[in-house]
Amino acid sequence: MDLIANLSLGFEVALSPSNILYCVIGVTVGTFVGVLPGIGPMATISMLLPITFGLDPIGALIMLAGIYYGAQFGSSVTSILLNIPGHAAAAVICLDGHPMAKQGRAAVGLVGSAIASFIGGSLAIILVMQFAPPLAKFALRFGPAEYFSMMALALLAAAILSEGELLKGIGMVLVGLIIGVVGIDVNSGAQRLSFGSWNLADGVSFVIVAMGVFAVSEVMANLEPHSKPQMVGSDFTWRELVPSWRDFRQAFGSIIRGFGVGALFGALPGSGPTIASFISYSVEKKVAREPERFGKGALEGVTGPESANNAAAVAGFIPTLTLGVPGDAIMALMLGCLMIFGIQPGPRVITDNPELFWGLMASMWIGNLLLLILNIPLIGIWVRVLKIPYAILYPSILLFICIGVFATNNNTFDILLLAGFGAAGYIFSKLGCPAAPLLLGVILGPLIEENMRRALLISRGDPTVFVTHPISLGLLLVAAAVLAGFFYSGFRKRRAGLREADTTVDG
Repeated sequence: MDLIANLSLGFEVALSPSNILYCVIGVTVGTFVGVLPGIGPMATISMLLPITFGLDPIGALIMLAGIYYGAQFGSSVTSILLNIPGHAAAAVICLDGHPMAKQGRAAVGLVGSAIASFIGGSLAIILVMQFAPPLAKFALRFGPAEYFSMMALALLAAAILSEGELLKGIGMVLVGLIIGVVGIDVNSGAQRLSFGSWNLADGVSFVIVAMGVFAVSEVMANLEPHSKPQMVGSDFTWRELVPSWRDFRQAFGSIIRGFGVGALFGALPGSGPTIASFISYSVEKKVAREPERFGKGALEGVTGPESANNAAAVAGFIPTLTLGVPGDAIMALMLGCLMIFGIQPGPRVITDNPELFWGLMASMWIGNLLLLILNIPLIGIWVRVLKIPYAILYPSILLFICIGVFATNNNTFDILLLAGFGAAGYIFSKLGCPAAPLLLGVILGPLIEENMRRALLISRGDPTVFVTHPISLGLLLVAAAVLAGFFYSGFRKRRAGLREADTTVDG
């Protein structure tokens, strides 16, 4: 009964005309920001934060939250159509989303992404409403050792989920980790791998790496003399928006599994949508009957991570509101917004500010419904982008990428870095080295180093701290099991191949 009463209060707050308007503005702006490569929700929320100072706290938070989860879906549009991830969590969607577009199935991918985003977000909202207090208590049990082990599991999953050899995937993770630690060491103040350049003192932005290794390298590949850009804009019919029964069967299980992964990792401070999306993709590849389809246009490779992405974005409000611990930089901005309005996040925020908490939860469901209503009609427009001649499209893509990269730090040196990572991404693609593990390594490099240092500092240099904590040990055992399963699967395939070859010779 308490849940029903709280839901009634939440919808009463969220359905007020002003809050509906803020929600509509948030999801609309978020969608279009997500579609613009390189801009992302972080920059948009930062720019719009001063505008919210004149609003009431609930309306301000509803609008900023709408921008956040709206951009999560908007980024999948460019990931599927143009192989350009708008933010880190959308990078994994490129792996199967873009091959679907090349096969003329862009509409199916976008519809599946929209539905997965809605279901994953909606289920996560119900979970947050019902289990926010106990989940917050569970999140308190995570310390530096647990976060280190969780991120190590995520990096291993990224290496395994990639197409190609495991050794190449691990190598790309290591390259990403090296790029991630470029800059000034926060402990010693010494510059690392910056070669004396102050332009690298603050490190290498994720936006530069993502735009370079995915977008610029894709443009370079399509400009090869004997290459025909596979931007296939097939004749679009509205009937294509209705998934087939086979598509529905493939997507349904992945959406539910993606929600579970996203809700779990979103509720943990410091993880968020990026890790959730990569883990979800790894799970889908492991449970698939035909894992060889992944990387070649598997719908589950889009719907699973997209569901996890939005579920983690919603569940990320659990540690932010109930613990005062932001899950990522965007949640930190949300936290700052609350504190500006004099609201102290913590375990008592639900009881002291019930209108704020339950109104925000109800507005998220309304916002996810609005995203579905807004984006289904727009899919026809997005798919028709593929019909634009590539000679016109690629300069526009490069222009928007350069604007997004320059806007990050207002530094022309970043444009040169973009060109360098574009060339590197092109070489990696020719060598068969996957870009997604590199990207996750860049993101998690500073975090895994920081948590390893904290864990060793607390244990006074004792490395057994990572196996004496039960949760940390459990995560490391999962990582070991995943690795062992991968090698066992490869061994069985090789053994089956040898048997088939022997049978052929005997015949």
